[in-house]
Amino acid sequence: MLFRSRDPLTGLYNRRFVQEYLDGELPRARRTQRAFTIAFLDLDHFKRFNDSFGHDAGDLVLQVFAKTLKDFFRQGDILCRFGGEEFALVLPDCPLAQAEIRLNVLRDEVRKIALTHRDIKMGNVTFSAGLASFPMHGSSAEELFHVADTCLYESKKHGRDRVTVPVEVTS
Repeated sequence: MLFRSRDPLTGLYNRRFVQEYLDGELPRARRTQRAFTIAFLDLDHFKRFNDSFGHDAGDLVLQVFAKTLKDFFRQGDILCRFGGEEFALVLPDCPLAQAEIRLNVLRDEVRKIALTHRDIKMGNVTFSAGLASFPMHGSSAEELFHVADTCLYESKKHGRDRVTVPVEVTS
């Protein structure tokens, strides 16, 4: 069976590709002591686009957001549609503080996008994000995904349209 690594709607990598990429990247990062950051992004209130304007409008939102990601990030960054309206990014050689700054700049850029579908203004898009960095927040893909996902839900819990980084515990 042929494995397809791209999401057909957005052209971004799919979840399976990111998991396989990390299977190779984690040992390499350990060996070279190279840090990277994972980001989980979720489009805020995405359901309203589908419910109010139809699923083809929702598809347009996903496509425009994916193009914005492609235009915004470096060529070597791994951009993935993780599922539904959730996206995962792997940012090699990008420390947590730099990733947080980049994601906040991206939030500002995304808010400027004015979407129209069939001559109807749909309003602006926002997203919430959670970050985790290797090796600081985990040594496996599962640990990093868990931390980034927990931070993503903190962003949603505290009003959405924000980036949350893990709270560092000091002893």
